[in-house]
Amino acid sequence: MLKTKLVQKGKWTTLEKFVNAKGSAFFRLPAGATIKVRYAAWIFGKDRQKQTLDGENYKKLVVGGWSLFVARMQISVPEDATVNYDVYPGGVAIKSPKISF
Repeated sequence: MLKTKLVQKGKWTTLEKFVNAKGSAFFRLPAGATIKVRYAAWIFGKDRQKQTLDGENYKKLVVGGWSLFVARMQISVPEDATVNYDVYPGGVAIKSPKISF
């Protein structure tokens, strides 16, 4: 499912939240933005899969078994930006987005 969100610079913004669920998402723009998965339970948290977008290649985030509590797909942008991404709930193995964006 293709989604669009307005993101402000300077902080981590949650794009998708998974509670005891699996999913994956693809990102490409804006160049220079950083994406990650944040796993958290109460006061404990861990960042995984941190990647920087280059504006040309798709980057993939996957939420798997670690989402027993809460997993968040997050982004931090260098400037205010509109972010387009393609998200797929569930544990289906998807290698590339079904829709080019």
